[in-house]
Amino acid sequence: MSNPDPDFVSFLRAYPAYPTTNQIDDLRASEYARLDLGGHIYLDYTGGGVYAESQLRRHNKMLSEHVFGNPHSSNPTSQAATQLVEHAREYVLKFFNADPEEYLAIFTPNASGALKLVGESYPFPGGRYLLTFDNHNSVNGIREFAHARGAEVTYIPIVLPDMRVDDSQLLRELTRPSKRGHNLFAYPAQSNFSSVKHPLDWIEQAQRHGWDVLLDAAAFVPTSKLDLSKVKPDFVSISFYKMFGYPTGVGALIARKEALAKLHRPWFAGGTITVASVQGGKYYLANDASAFEDGTLDYLNIPAVEIGLKHLEMLGYDVIGERVRSLTGWLLDHLTSMKHGNGVPLVRVYGPTSMDGRGGAVTVNFYDENNQPLDHRFVEQKANEANISLRTGCFCNPGAGEVALEISRVELDVCFTQPGHEDRLTIDDFRHCIDGKSSGAVRISVGMVTNFNDIQGFLAFAGGLLTESNVNLTVGT
Repeated sequence: MSNPDPDFVSFLRAYPAYPTTNQIDDLRASEYARLDLGGHIYLDYTGGGVYAESQLRRHNKMLSEHVFGNPHSSNPTSQAATQLVEHAREYVLKFFNADPEEYLAIFTPNASGALKLVGESYPFPGGRYLLTFDNHNSVNGIREFAHARGAEVTYIPIVLPDMRVDDSQLLRELTRPSKRGHNLFAYPAQSNFSSVKHPLDWIEQAQRHGWDVLLDAAAFVPTSKLDLSKVKPDFVSISFYKMFGYPTGVGALIARKEALAKLHRPWFAGGTITVASVQGGKYYLANDASAFEDGTLDYLNIPAVEIGLKHLEMLGYDVIGERVRSLTGWLLDHLTSMKHGNGVPLVRVYGPTSMDGRGGAVTVNFYDENNQPLDHRFVEQKANEANISLRTGCFCNPGAGEVALEISRVELDVCFTQPGHEDRLTIDDFRHCIDGKSSGAVRISVGMVTNFNDIQGFLAFAGGLLTESNVNLTVGT
């Protein structure tokens, strides 16, 4: 790939392995041309992947050439759908190197649906729920099931500036499992806020002390290989649209059969039972994945999961990972070097500023020349005008957000106990509580088909904020 741009030449000097990913540029031209035709700079890959046109063609061909019926039957069209769903289920296990004798793949609406299955069914009474500050709200939400059943809930802090976990405190808590009940430890393989990659070694370490481990892999698997023959979490949650864009509405809980046997579902539904009786007042759950798949599966979209997984395999994680590493490194190098005329840095990065142990999401706040934060909503508005897709807010990760934005427990307690905040708290109420502090951040996330021009386009946009920052648009105005 030739490019006389001196910035690109400098980029290649800094990241000489980047040309090994050139096949992605060829693929982008043929499969993702709509990005450039529409003038898009898409930098929200942690929010959702972008699908290839061939994924749609293959799925549409499958649908247009066959007739599929509800799998909860044995007629010919139902059997055809069942075969495709089961083949996709097997392929999910194969993709993650999960031994089918050890693991089951349960289809869910998304990663949140997978996490809820664990939370509502885990035997918490007398046990402990341990989790890191850095977690998606769907993992945080499990604490409500734990509290309701009398389990002890403990959070492990993360530490600025890199927003990594305090290992000594984690180890101390892992050595203290409850002896009276079951113990569940939950953490993300990769933060959806800071993009920190938390150690997969924790899985075996926790299990050795008697913990079941719930690994939220939703932000990790789009660009990194999760090999379940090498690490063996008890539960893994994923959303397929984050990996390859299409289909939406399908995720999975990959669970060790031994751990799955501990779960006790609080209800039964269509498709989850072998027998249920109204007069007899009894029901018998199925003994496989179907016991956790409520109602009718999205049987027309599930076959598209296998198509998407094969699309990822065609490129390979080595190529995808190098592309993300190179472009994210360049982005960090240049964002952190931007300064106002008086020397005040333009951005503050939340998380690592090097590529060691991190993924492709860069979360920042922008600051004016007086070192006051620009409202992230203003930055998003300006990005929208430039046709740049990024994300702002706290990304459903309040623990990481509170640490990054230095919002204290005292401020939160005052806010939550103010009259009128007993049952309802709006985002505007919350901003008022933390007057003078940013209530969110800006996340720029690099993904599989990001290219150099995308990053340069964003850096040009960021440079434009050096002149815009004289406008009085700081938080609270």
